[in-house]
Amino acid sequence: MQLPKLNFSKQFDFQFRQDKDKFFIYDVLRKKYLLLTPEEWVRQHWIQHFLSLKTYAPSALIAEKKIELNGLTKRIDLLVTEKTQPKILIECKAPQIKLSEKTFEQTARYNSVLGAGEIILSNGLQHIYASLTQNGYQFSNFDT
Repeated sequence: MQLPKLNFSKQFDFQFRQDKDKFFIYDVLRKKYLLLTPEEWVRQHWIQHFLSLKTYAPSALIAEKKIELNGLTKRIDLLVTEKTQPKILIECKAPQIKLSEKTFEQTARYNSVLGAGEIILSNGLQHIYASLTQNGYQFSNFDT
């Protein structure tokens, strides 16, 4: 199994399982093995980033939460909360997906429902960080 090295300052240890030709990765939040897709590889890095480096409690992270947007059910990738309030919305894309204005706008639409003060859009290689201000989103650098 050859996985791409992602752009994070720390290498994380993951638990894997193989069943025939499929690989699975252990999700510490949901306490189960999930199919290892390119997007899941990125999401698991962000989960470890917030647990290990930013020292959030597992209860502060919510993975793949369903939200309703314009009458449609959507699913966010990862939400970091602080005292149960949405703080950072992370949208994960597969490493081969190019991040664009269109993908950021999708994340901002999801955030219009959640109201997180910060957004991270990531394909694991590139990370776009924006904070919500009175004048819209302000982009800046984000250290992983």
